[in-house]
Amino acid sequence: MPTVTVQGKTFSCNYGANLRRVLLKHKINLHNGKSRIINCRGIGSCGTCAVEIIGQVSAPNWKDRTRRSLPPHSLAQNRRLACQTEVLGDIEVIKYDGFWGQQETVSDG
Repeated sequence: MPTVTVQGKTFSCNYGANLRRVLLKHKINLHNGKSRIINCRGIGSCGTCAVEIIGQVSAPNWKDRTRRSLPPHSLAQNRRLACQTEVLGDIEVIKYDGFWGQQETVSDG
């Protein structure tokens, strides 16, 4: 089973698990500020669950690439949409500040 490390916590999940669901299940504050209320609930249209991921995950799908190609995101940033990402191995997740997680300062949760 892959392990997920985020905000000082480490836990395991099933291979191929949806990263958004895994983080929310383990009470990780995936969304910043009002995006906790105003988000697309995992369909990949809002971009508020953008995180940096170090480790093995699925390749970006068209929803992930399309949303991250629009401001305030950029495909040049090393971010992924948690809702469109499957965990394929041990990973570290880094959440950044900003409504869409687009800033360069790490969120403290």
